[in-house]
Amino acid sequence: MELAFHFSKRTIHRFQQVQGLLDQLHPEEQPEARILPKSPVPHGEIIVFPGSFNPPTTAHLALLKQARQSALRLNEQSHKSNRTVQLFAAMSKLTVDKEHVERPLLLDRVILLDNLLKHRLPHTGVMLFNRGLYVEQAEAVHRCFPGVKRLYFLIGYDKIVQILDPHYYTDRDAALKDLFALAELLVVPRGDFGPQALTELLQKPENSPFAHYIHPLPFSNAYRDVSSTHIRQHSSTYLHDVPYEVRRFMRKTRAYASPLRLPDGTEVDYYGERMKVLQTLLKNAACKKSAYSSQSVPRRLR
Repeated sequence: MELAFHFSKRTIHRFQQVQGLLDQLHPEEQPEARILPKSPVPHGEIIVFPGSFNPPTTAHLALLKQARQSALRLNEQSHKSNRTVQLFAAMSKLTVDKEHVERPLLLDRVILLDNLLKHRLPHTGVMLFNRGLYVEQAEAVHRCFPGVKRLYFLIGYDKIVQILDPHYYTDRDAALKDLFALAELLVVPRGDFGPQALTELLQKPENSPFAHYIHPLPFSNAYRDVSSTHIRQHSSTYLHDVPYEVRRFMRKTRAYASPLRLPDGTEVDYYGERMKVLQTLLKNAACKKSAYSSQSVPRRLR
C-alpha cells in the first residue's frame, strides 16, 4: 500500500524559507532573533509572546488581542497614546523546562502559527529565537532589532513564578536586574491563579523591588483552562479550543492522532511518514536548488 502526500511548489518554497531561518539559529551561539518573511520589522514598542504553540489555541489568539489593548492603556497612562504597539508570537529552538518536542516538527508549528495569524491577526509577526531564557531573548531582540525602544514579554502566571524562583539562578537579583533593564512583563491568570495571586507574589519582600516591571493583564475566565497539552492528549474532546485553521492542520497531517489502521489490520504512523517525505523533499531541493511543481509523493509502506 502507498500513502500519497501532496506538496505544491509554493508550499515547498515556503518550507525552505522557514527552514533556512531555523538553520541560522544555533543555541550555542550568542542570542539571536529572526522574523518570518512578511512579518513587520520590530521597532518602537513591541509585545513578544513566547511559546511552543503546540498547537495554537483560541486562548493564544485572545491573549494577543488583550495584550495589545493593555499595552495601549499603559501608553495612555504614560502620556504616549500616539504610539502604536507591535505584536509578535515567538518560538525558540531551545525551550526551558519543556519536553523535547519531536512532533509536530518545529517547522510545521512555525508555519501553522504564521498561517493562523495571517488570517486572524494580520498585523502580528512571528519571531524565532535560538535561546530559551527571557533575558537571552530580550538581548536578542535589542541586538538584532535596534529600533525597538520598549519590550514587553507576554507570559502566564506559571511563568512569572518560574522567573522569580531562585532555583533557576546563581544570583537571582542580578539576573532579574539584567532582565528588567531590557524588558517588562505582562502576566495573565492561569487556572486557579488570578490577579490576587500575582499581587501576593509581588508583595513578597524579595519580589517587591521588581514589581513595577510586572503588569497584571486582565483575561477572560473563559480561556483560563484552555490547554495545548489537553488538546495534544485528547484532541477529539477539545477541538472547540482550537481555531478552524488548526483543526484543518490536525485533520490533514494527523500530527496528534493515533496510528492509522490499514485494511489488513496493520498500523502506520501517518505523520511520521509525512515527516520523512517532507524532509526528503527539502533535502533534495536544497541540494539541487530546483523548483517543484505540484506533485504527489508516494511513501511505500509495504
